[in-house]
Amino acid sequence: MRRIAIIDDNASERLILKGFIEEAGFSLVAEGTDGSQALDICRRNDPDLLIMDVKMPVKDGIEAAAEINSACPKPIVLLTASDDEETIRRAAEAGVMAYLMKPLRAEELCPAIELAISRFNEFEALRKENSDLKKTLEARKSIEKAKGLLMEKENLSEGEAFSRIRKISMDKRKSMSEIAEVLIMALEKGSKA
Repeated sequence: MRRIAIIDDNASERLILKGFIEEAGFSLVAEGTDGSQALDICRRNDPDLLIMDVKMPVKDGIEAAAEINSACPKPIVLLTASDDEETIRRAAEAGVMAYLMKPLRAEELCPAIELAISRFNEFEALRKENSDLKKTLEARKSIEKAKGLLMEKENLSEGEAFSRIRKISMDKRKSMSEIAEVLIMALEKGSKA
């Protein structure tokens, strides 16, 4: 069962939305009345998705969405009575996954929720893959640099330098990139002395 939080300053709109959510078989875990409560609601209740109005007092839904996506990313569906280009651009930049126009119709809610969660999961998978690729590239750069320093300082062939890094890595039970970093520091320090 999907766990949903609603943040909207209009009590009657929250009540209607709550009815739609429960009718669709979702669980309402929290309600808020302005964007400044959104991050706290997100942290305390860990919803699967947040539905927020754009125009709210204190902090609007787009500002709240940006704050949530930098602190504890969650899929967010924005509700708005306005479909101007500036609002849509801001929502996209804040990482909003779906956008619904008011007045909301019950049949629009489920597809928007499922789409937002699906898009969010795809985005998170891409973010993780990107992060992993960056780490792999950095590790490879370190290993190449250490290998080059070993070749230069100890007059080893490329294969011998690589084998030495790999052997130390296995003996010490450390990654090759960790060993490469230590070798780089030691070999560069030795050349500066």
